[in-house]
Amino acid sequence: MDVKLPKLGEGADTGVVVGIFVKEGDTVAKDQAILELENEKAVASIPSTGAGVVEKVHVKVGDRIGVGQKLITIADGAAPAAAAPAVAVPAPKPAAKKVAARPAPVAPETDDQPVAESADGIVNENPTASPSIRKLARELGIDLHQIAGSESGGRIVAADVRNYIQRLIRSAARSAAAPPAEAAPAKPVPVQVDFSQWGPILKKPVTPLRKVIARRMSESWNSVARVTQFDDIDFTRVGELRKKFAPAYESKGVKLTLTPFVLKAVAETLKQHPIFNSSLDEVAGEIVLKEYIHLGIAVDTDQGLMVPVIRDVDKKSLCELAKELESLAAKARDRKITADEMKGGTFTISNQGAIGGAHFTPIINLPEVAILGLGRGALKPVVRDGKIEARLLTPVALSYDHRVIDGGSAARFTVDLVKAFENFGEEAVKI
Repeated sequence: MDVKLPKLGEGADTGVVVGIFVKEGDTVAKDQAILELENEKAVASIPSTGAGVVEKVHVKVGDRIGVGQKLITIADGAAPAAAAPAVAVPAPKPAAKKVAARPAPVAPETDDQPVAESADGIVNENPTASPSIRKLARELGIDLHQIAGSESGGRIVAADVRNYIQRLIRSAARSAAAPPAEAAPAKPVPVQVDFSQWGPILKKPVTPLRKVIARRMSESWNSVARVTQFDDIDFTRVGELRKKFAPAYESKGVKLTLTPFVLKAVAETLKQHPIFNSSLDEVAGEIVLKEYIHLGIAVDTDQGLMVPVIRDVDKKSLCELAKELESLAAKARDRKITADEMKGGTFTISNQGAIGGAHFTPIINLPEVAILGLGRGALKPVVRDGKIEARLLTPVALSYDHRVIDGGSAARFTVDLVKAFENFGEEAVKI
């Protein structure tokens, strides 16, 4: 039998193979993990749907595969049964190789080529079609990556090609009829530069994760009216509490860092200023105020930025937050975190204190309306009660969506956040 890629979840129809656990001749059991697939920001293990001996592995590391594509062929050990599937192996190979190169899907992202997307608005990165359809497409100069297949498994048939050509004709007619002033400005066409003419270079492919980060950051940058509020927060009391209670936490197997204090202080401040815990629904023309506080924590990994979400922060103790934070951060760095563990955030925190640097302007993590960035704390002279004291000051930057939040609200939020740190209660730290 052929083991095929199952439906992975909503909006997860393709992925990149990042690890293969079996080889030809291996015996596999039902539900045994056979490979790892990277999709969006998560890496998922794909189990075998049957048991037997692996006769053929149809994919390799780096292949982008889609739902319904063959992964492996297995048999119950009888040699005759293996012959038939082995002949059928080459069928999916051309599509897989074509997807690996993927030169064409770049073009559809420009605004002047709206027809380069399938009917559901998603580029078909893994087109499946018969040899006759592929020949027809070559003769007409049509890229099958730009056509959504209507048959089972997304297979492209002649009717899909005809529909695509008709859409091209209608689009060309609309462009010709529209006045020049109404035409949307085209994005600059990317130009490929041969950098090797000036010296040695090293190339590496853009990972799926980096593509996701780039797309989401661009969406936020282009759609949000951003403003960033800067300040310095006195972490002296929080630092003292951390040093005092760190041994007690370590005895419980928990490392107490400053980040759990940040989570708790931000949650308390969000309760006082619920507009920062909201989202803008542009379709309905409404501001959605959330009655739960799920905080996203930006985690720096070798593969790129990930944002796991800690849920119901306001209802958890500092010890519980420290445990969950450590667990999620480790899973993110090991690429074992699931997509669900990075969804549903209401406010994001980006803490660069362990790395260094001071103020910066964090980009809002849509559909949220605000994000808090923290830099590295340092001892600085501060005047208190007429005397100069050395205090641990941490630079903070609050970026917010000015379509939803006004400057006065941001200033008040920052003032209350400063108070939350300076007046952090010892009872909240005790185990």
